Amino acid sequence: MSEKIIRDPVHDVIGFHTDRPLDALLLRLINADEFQRLRRIRQLGMAHLAYPGADHSRYSHSIGVMHTAGLIVAQLSNHRQIDEELRVVCMCAALLHDLGHGPFSHVFERVSGMDHEELTRQVIADPDSQVHRFLAEHDRALPKRVIDFMAGTGPRTFFHDILSSQLDADRFDYLLRDNLMTGSGYGNYDLQWLLHALVVDDSSNRLAVSWKGVSAVEAYLQARYHMYRNVYFHKVVRSAEGMVKLALQRAKRLAVQGRLGWPTRESNVYRALVGQKLTIEQFRDFDDISVMHCFKVWSECDDASLAMLCRGLLYRRLYKTIDLTYADEPTRVATAKRIEDEIHARGGDPTYDMFYDEPADTPYETYDANDTGAGKEILVKHPDGRLLPFASISPLSQVLNQQLMFRRIHAVREVRISNHE
Repeated sequence: MSEKIIRDPVHDVIGFHTDRPLDALLLRLINADEFQRLRRIRQLGMAHLAYPGADHSRYSHSIGVMHTAGLIVAQLSNHRQIDEELRVVCMCAALLHDLGHGPFSHVFERVSGMDHEELTRQVIADPDSQVHRFLAEHDRALPKRVIDFMAGTGPRTFFHDILSSQLDADRFDYLLRDNLMTGSGYGNYDLQWLLHALVVDDSSNRLAVSWKGVSAVEAYLQARYHMYRNVYFHKVVRSAEGMVKLALQRAKRLAVQGRLGWPTRESNVYRALVGQKLTIEQFRDFDDISVMHCFKVWSECDDASLAMLCRGLLYRRLYKTIDLTYADEPTRVATAKRIEDEIHARGGDPTYDMFYDEPADTPYETYDANDTGAGKEILVKHPDGRLLPFASISPLSQVLNQQLMFRRIHAVREVRISNHE
């Protein structure tokens, strides 16, 4: 038996037995050019400016999601027969779910109008991509089946829940991975026990958690809450991501006006920035490195706003944060006005010298009996066979269902607002 091993910092040994058709296919997909591109896409965008170890990639996360999906399927197979064709589709979809992600997490797509999920499906469907070719060589119908599965076509089953739900392989992996690589210590939970508690409800054919897994779910949801509060919504992370967005918006405006000296119109960054479709060859070369190179060039450009933003990102001269989370609306409005006036007085441009930020997340979304197709519910299998919503079981559900939100203004460091210093 020939075996290939990936040593992963989260899951340790991830093995592929190349004499097994599914393992051989997954290994080929990992080695595809489009998937290897994910090595050059940071998982957490600019979070390394707050947490120096957070340099991990979409590549390692995607392999972790595939592995976790396999662990879930293996657990479920202890209790029921698993359709092998659906296993193949699910495992491929788990591996390829982030294939279309652009540079700097979600920031670039918000400026350019790109949709990473749609781009993922386009890459899989493109006959010129290695991913499409490897899938089709395994089964001619497989590319379309993976695309349809990702899109949620057809009745929702537990296989869809493995890929996209409040208890999916994606969240299971990124919480542990981001926790480890940031060194934050906030995102740990008992994955092994949670996996052991997963079951399939036969009446609905949906993923559920057994009665003994309720505490593990609570710990997992609390980990998610703390990671958003302390990592994803960290003021330095949000400041840097906001500056990336402003820099890209400024570059896009200059490009539309014909005043952006770099990159050339034939560049993949230029095409993506203005919303043009990339060929598969251009897509393979579209990554953090290509955009970061633009930041280096733009840091010396004639446009003062763009140059200032790019120098700040290159040398960690980030905007300072004025936290207004607990301020009332009149105070927030008055503070924003005073900062704008201060920027104007210094000859700056409030459009690029400041921004308002209101990140929000709900750690646990309550069960909605009328929304059976979305997969948002967490279902608990009672010992007597009843299927119950998590909110009816856990006393923590009400707290975790409340929206976590910050209200902040980020502004150039020269601004001085005495009562917020």
